[in-house]
Amino acid sequence: MARTTTKKSTGAVNSPRRPEISLPELRPYREGAGLEHDHDGIGFEDADLSGTDGSGATFLDCAIRRCSLDEARWERVRLLDSLMEGVTGVGTDLAGAELRDVEIVDARLGGVQLHGAHLSRVIVRGGKIDFLNLRQSVLSDVTFENCVLVEPDFGGAKLARVAFSGCVLRGVDFTKAAMTDVDLREAAELDIAAGVGELAGAVVNTSQLLDLAPALAAEMGLRVER
Repeated sequence: MARTTTKKSTGAVNSPRRPEISLPELRPYREGAGLEHDHDGIGFEDADLSGTDGSGATFLDCAIRRCSLDEARWERVRLLDSLMEGVTGVGTDLAGAELRDVEIVDARLGGVQLHGAHLSRVIVRGGKIDFLNLRQSVLSDVTFENCVLVEPDFGGAKLARVAFSGCVLRGVDFTKAAMTDVDLREAAELDIAAGVGELAGAVVNTSQLLDLAPALAAEMGLRVER
């Protein structure tokens, strides 16, 4: 496991483990086929999956590329050893989902519901996600890389070995989040709207600390006067 050399009070920061994905030769998805069953080794290409119901289904060794997921109902879905690339959608419901060994690349999503989800060895690379709801979720070994997250909600979530590299984080909510080895140092922009007092277990750089100082002082009830 790779470790950084920068020290903090509790020792070195543990980096997230990356997903290990090796897709087999994929069978094409038949447009219009239901998603309520399990899917193994299927390639979903340029398909309109808007409004589909995949609740409780398992996607194993699948690739979902350039598909529309508007208002798709995929509660409790299991995405395992799979790739999502260039997907778009508003109001996609993945509440209670399990994502393990998954890559999400260049997604353009809004209002995604992932509350109560479990994410393990997941990388989100590129793209933009607005109003991502991860409340009460469990994230372990998750990397957000060079993406834009607008008002993501991590309220009550548990984060362990989570990194934000080159990301823009605007209006993030960490209220009652529990953090272990959360690396914010390489975030391109860090704007915390709520929960700045929950950053124990996270690591920031010196510049970020100076930017956060007023909010941290307010959280502690500390008055700063000349």
